[in-house]
Amino acid sequence: MRITLLVVGRTVDNNITSGIADYVKRLSHFTQFDTEIIPELKNARKLSEAQQKEQEGELILKSFAPGDHIVLLDEGGREFRSTEFAAWIEHKQNISTRRLVFVVGGPYGFSQKVYSAANEKLSLSRMTFSHQMIRLLFVEQLYRAYTIINHLPYHHE
Repeated sequence: MRITLLVVGRTVDNNITSGIADYVKRLSHFTQFDTEIIPELKNARKLSEAQQKEQEGELILKSFAPGDHIVLLDEGGREFRSTEFAAWIEHKQNISTRRLVFVVGGPYGFSQKVYSAANEKLSLSRMTFSHQMIRLLFVEQLYRAYTIINHLPYHHE
């Protein structure tokens, strides 16, 4: 199974970028993982919130391939404990999911078309985090899931 983290805009904070790179390197021992970046919209400041969500949404939709299992990282999504998330990931592997795509939207969230295309929504917390920070939190939790699946001592109950 290939896992992709699809994000709108590049990560600009060097501390976050280095943390992500560390976990991506660790993940390479367990799964095929990559990050796809959708460039930020040009002249976004001149667009309304709705226009920005629609234009970003069109770019997000173009990144999907037939057979992808699409999971939006969204505040209204399902919440897991780390062990539950690990079991969910393992289940996706066992049912031969070809590509699992996790999506972090832009500053205003997702368009209705993106919500309609998604298979699931996942929330990492009831708290609000920046779109930059959620990338690091997600890759850490994904790494944690794989250490749980493989019975490694990274996660403690």
